[in-house]
Amino acid sequence: MLNTELTLQQKRERTLKIVNNVFNLNVIPKVVFELIKALDNPRTNAMELNKLVSHDQALITKILTVANSPMYGLQRKVTTIDFAILVIGFKELKNIVAAISISDALRNKTDRYLSQKDFLLHSYLVGSAAKKISKDIGMQNSGEAFICGFLHDIGLSIIHRYMHSNFVKIVELMQNEKLSLREAELEVNGITHEEIGATLLEKWNFPNEIVEPVRYHHTPSQSQSSPTMSAIINLADFMTEALKIGELYLDKGLSLDELTLSKFKFEKELDAEKFSNNYKDLFWEQMEFVRFLN
Repeated sequence: MLNTELTLQQKRERTLKIVNNVFNLNVIPKVVFELIKALDNPRTNAMELNKLVSHDQALITKILTVANSPMYGLQRKVTTIDFAILVIGFKELKNIVAAISISDALRNKTDRYLSQKDFLLHSYLVGSAAKKISKDIGMQNSGEAFICGFLHDIGLSIIHRYMHSNFVKIVELMQNEKLSLREAELEVNGITHEEIGATLLEKWNFPNEIVEPVRYHHTPSQSQSSPTMSAIINLADFMTEALKIGELYLDKGLSLDELTLSKFKFEKELDAEKFSNNYKDLFWEQMEFVRFLN
């Protein structure tokens, strides 16, 4: 009798073929690519950008929602794209537009295995916490921290939408065999959601400063070029679990990487839980804004 069991490498190759097909589907709206191209051009002005964004009212609403969120702490309400550009900056706005559009494009229908509302809340809170942490420790690229956090679990969206039967198998292995998410993913897909997400972002020409933390948000110690940002995302992800605000059930039992503990001078995870309490108000403040992103 022939052995039909696939090896880990075969499962990995099969999964990556599906990811490549997702890339070829052109699921990202044309307006997003036009916006990114315009934002990359230093000659682009607010009027030209406004003209591009005006074709997508939902996108305008989401950009303004982010600009008015507690992350920026503005005293004055942002009501126009022109002002949003001044508040957020071209580079950060480009990343926010791309992140929100990708998130929308990859979103699947809610089912018993993944609530899209819970997933968006988790993504947004991790991004918000990452931005605040990076700012608090004096990092210059706090805007990138939000994008890394917002997109950190994008691989789960890809699996849920384009490999749904595999997503179901992963959840069932976690529930019935008590496997961790990582163990179940490797068993089913031969690859983790971190690598799936990073691979697709790479194909969509996201910069390495964003791709790397997405790839290593559970294992920052393996990151070569962005260990600190990867550690920030690892901590922000952990904080949702510690505070029980916007946590994902798939992350149950999530632990901090040794590098994260070292970077933040935590002797044990209990120290990280105490640290998380400093951000509790931020989490509650951000929650009311997430409903506008749905």
